[in-house]
Amino acid sequence: MEVGIYSGGSLDMWKAYFGPKCMVYGVDIQAVCRAYEGERTQILIGDQGDRNFWRDFRERVPHVDILIDDGGHLPEQQIVTLEEILPHMRLGGVYLCEDVCLEHNRFAAYVAGLGQALNAFATHGEKVVPSNFQKAISSIHQYPFVTVIEKTSSPVVQFVAPKHGTEWQPFLNGAVQE
Repeated sequence: MEVGIYSGGSLDMWKAYFGPKCMVYGVDIQAVCRAYEGERTQILIGDQGDRNFWRDFRERVPHVDILIDDGGHLPEQQIVTLEEILPHMRLGGVYLCEDVCLEHNRFAAYVAGLGQALNAFATHGEKVVPSNFQKAISSIHQYPFVTVIEKTSSPVVQFVAPKHGTEWQPFLNGAVQE
């Protein structure tokens, strides 16, 4: 799915790249973009900053594997799109948002907060148990002007850090060696 398709050129590129079984969904606010609809291309007209639009989208489109947000470029729109579509994406899905620019960008700050949530942990006994967010998200990448979020290919049940190399030293348990 691509948000922001005004000139339509990339829709054919995605179909060629992903092959004959690929269905491409385009989202734009301009009704004239329906001209790009075809056998393997469905165009949905709506405002990406409108949560009701995304609710209707989720009812019409069973799943999304890849989302490219090249739409309105306003942080408020980018945040709504991310919040509404990321949970709807399949396991192993990839979310990409273009044009994340300018200092003090609210979307970039929002994504930085997601990175903190990805690194947070809670323990139950000696086990580190992943949050619902950590169960679903494997990585967050920030590049110049682009954000990429990758969903896990299967839900994470627990975090495991196997011991390698030297066994734990006794001084780590409060004992002092001389």
